Amino acid sequence: MNRSRAVALPGRHGVGGSPWLWALAAVVPVGFLLAFFAWPVTALVARGFVDETGFTLRGVSDVLAAPRTWRIVRQTLTQAVAGTVMAVLLGVPGAYVLYRRRFPGRRILRAVVSVPFVLPTVVVGVAFRSLLTASGPLGWLGWEESLAAIVAALVFFNYSVVVRTVGALWSRLDPRAEDAARTLGASRLRVLATVTLPALAPAIASAAALTFLFCASAFGVVLVLGGASYGTIETEIWYQTTQLLDLPAAAALSILQLVIVAASLAVANATRARQERALSLSGHPVDAPLRRSDWPAVAVTAAVVLGLLLLPLLNLVARSFVTADGPGWGNYARLGRPTAQVTVSVWQALANSVVVALAATVLAVSLGLLVSYVLSRRPSSAAGQRVLRGLDAVFMLPLGVSAVTVGFGFLITLNRPPLDLRSSWVLIPIAQAMVALPLVVRTLLPTLRAIDPRLHEAAASLGAGPGRILRTIDAPLVLRGLGLAVGFAVSTSLGEFGATSFLARPDRPTLPVVIFMLIGRPGAENVGMAMAASVVLAVLTAGVMAVAEWIGPREVTWW
Repeated sequence: MNRSRAVALPGRHGVGGSPWLWALAAVVPVGFLLAFFAWPVTALVARGFVDETGFTLRGVSDVLAAPRTWRIVRQTLTQAVAGTVMAVLLGVPGAYVLYRRRFPGRRILRAVVSVPFVLPTVVVGVAFRSLLTASGPLGWLGWEESLAAIVAALVFFNYSVVVRTVGALWSRLDPRAEDAARTLGASRLRVLATVTLPALAPAIASAAALTFLFCASAFGVVLVLGGASYGTIETEIWYQTTQLLDLPAAAALSILQLVIVAASLAVANATRARQERALSLSGHPVDAPLRRSDWPAVAVTAAVVLGLLLLPLLNLVARSFVTADGPGWGNYARLGRPTAQVTVSVWQALANSVVVALAATVLAVSLGLLVSYVLSRRPSSAAGQRVLRGLDAVFMLPLGVSAVTVGFGFLITLNRPPLDLRSSWVLIPIAQAMVALPLVVRTLLPTLRAIDPRLHEAAASLGAGPGRILRTIDAPLVLRGLGLAVGFAVSTSLGEFGATSFLARPDRPTLPVVIFMLIGRPGAENVGMAMAASVVLAVLTAGVMAVAEWIGPREVTWW
């Protein structure tokens, strides 16, 4: 009797069995989150309610009463809704083609679709700007500094979110329900509307909620493409802080941003829970060869991949070779020396980015492993399940809270003992690790949750302790997802711009900061160098992500 209860514990509690062991594993990441996320963000929010006389609502009320504020809020929501709707409409056909149908080169195409999600926002902004400027290939559209340009860039980033989230469920749907409907005489459109789409609703809702969250908190791409006319709450916080030095106004705007993010995260968590239940009830992946009747979905997917994903990047590469003296390597040759506007060379900035990204990756992956192991527990009590769901939501907060808000919060909190880090380069990898941590967790967690608890029970019944179970059962399986988690962390850190724009020192800027400085200066040479530097950064991040995708598990949905 006692023996059977001892054997059952690992199955109910996860690796190691003891709740105290898991509580100890949670202490480090929770402490990190409190010190480098909760404290800076809370202090920033509090700044909006305090002035030289003490507590006041004047700062917040002044911001809320300003017509500019509500114009900014309206623009933020408009861009987020438009980007979400377009990403879902274009992503669902892509999910069908890439996850429901089988054809040569499908895995390569999946990797191509995945790369835009991790490209630096500044790089994408420069790519779309060079495409839509008056002298660009699509300049005739008149989309320079327009809502259409921003929405197109948001879809560029979030297309893969929809494709992979919806595709993961679509690939597991039992085809017999659709076959039965067609046998009864239903047309393909009717089967799609009455059978397939209702079955996919949890995944579509989850993808839409997450896409809205990413669109509402976009920063770099809006800053580059929107100009003065299409700002968002995120860019307005940056403007109030760096240009006007109005910290109370920026803090009040951060409160509005947090309200939108909190609502988005609540919806995203609820829809993700529904999606996970749908996935748990679905079968093994099912696919079939492409059919002639699939041509509408194939045509839409091909148009998106060629016209929306590849065209801006290919145009950026081509324009990076255009100089005042004609086509050549001149822009790349100038990357090795500083300019009047930038005190370091692009190669030095790239070296800074790589060092910071590696440090951030070590931190994010180490914390992500601890968080993922804690969240992979299977408590038998309802209270334990609620605690785990709460922890899951808490560790996903950095995914939606503005990196600008985090960076701004660092400046006003981490400038005095016991954490006086304002002049230390360590502050940047900490901020970047905070941004990458949710992606690392979302990559590792499905792998850990997929481990059959009966393996733990069998090992425990043979006398294996918690350490040996971790080493012999879990570690080999975790390694399957670790490569992809490292790839996400490195790519995200290399391209992070929101928090880094606040924290980077003038003598040690990262490459995204240097690119933004270059495109903000007049002169064809500066623009040419910005394009060449963007190509370098895009190739590096895409290469890292491509390798990670290739060695990682094939069916990870990221979230």
